[in-house]
Amino acid sequence: MIINNRIILRKKSMDDAWDDYSWETDHELARLDAAPVIAIPYSEYLEDYTEELRRPHRHSCQFAVDTLDGKHIGNCSYYNIDKFTGETEMGIMIGDRDYWDKGYGTDVVNTLLDHIFSETKLERIHLKTLEWNTRAKKCFSKCGFSPCGKLERSGFRFITMEIFRHQWEERQIRT
Repeated sequence: MIINNRIILRKKSMDDAWDDYSWETDHELARLDAAPVIAIPYSEYLEDYTEELRRPHRHSCQFAVDTLDGKHIGNCSYYNIDKFTGETEMGIMIGDRDYWDKGYGTDVVNTLLDHIFSETKLERIHLKTLEWNTRAKKCFSKCGFSPCGKLERSGFRFITMEIFRHQWEERQIRT
């Protein structure tokens, strides 16, 4: 468990399944994630979810995001971990709309950055966000990410952003 100012990052569990299913079947959240809406029944989703928890992918780390009082509000992860190049990709989703625009996303990103750079030898974290998603771009910039390119995939236009270990370390000294 990783605790910060407003949130707790913890290991995913079966208790998260219903929230995750409801978020993955939500059209607005899918649009923000440039992902298709899940169109399978919950029972089938639960089978896949159970298997995923039982056999996590070795090149990724997933966390549930809880408030300090234990309410599950989203998820975050880092994945495509490449120890040879020292890089990983990061993603975040605050699924509970009651927690949007209140600083929770920023706290999640900062907490995950601290975890990755403190607990691994990775040197670069990158991500992609939809070009029109100003809320996400603002959050990532606030956390030290800089734009580094553009990407078009499956009809979506993304901005790619990155942060390096030395930039994170400089931010730690200043705060």
